[in-house]
Formats: sequence, C-alpha cells, structure tokens
Amino acid sequence: MDPRDISERRESPLFTGNYSVESGRDGEWHVVDIPAFRAMKNYICPGCHRDITPGTAHKVAWRSDHWSGEEKSAAERRHWHLKCWASHGTRH
Repeated sequence: MDPRDISERRESPLFTGNYSVESGRDGEWHVVDIPAFRAMKNYICPGCHRDITPGTAHKVAWRSDHWSGEEKSAAERRHWHLKCWASHGTRH
C-alpha cells in the first residue's frame, strides 16, 4: 500500500490549476502534476539527481507543513520525476 494518501484537491496559489495535498511518513506535501506539454525547462530531480528535460511529464512538490510557513516552503519547491516521487516516501 502506498504510504502517501491524496487527501484533497485545491486551487493552487502559485500555479494555475489544481494541486493535491499528499500525506506520508515524511509529512504533508502540496503536489502539482506537470504534463509534458507544459514542461519547458531543465530541472534536477532531488530523488535521483538527474535531469528532468523539457517535454518530460513530472511533479512539483513542496512541504505543506514547513516550519517557516507556506510561502517559504513554496519558494523551496522541487521538480521530481514521476517514479522518483512515487518512491520518495518509501526510503528508510
């Protein structure tokens, strides 16, 4: 069973469209799905430290329970490969 639970969909204050709030062993996260046609830049995935190239569907995630507040947390958002995000909460 996946340890993360998608609890609800909300309107994103930082992105156009919806995002989900996911809970897991590592806390709560705001998560936005980025479809391939909207992926325009290169990013480094924090899960595998490899490139996410333009045209690659991926997720953007930031902590919803960050100690310094949501704005600071959103400024530290990260872009993840889909498989890396799916497995990030299962590592020990």
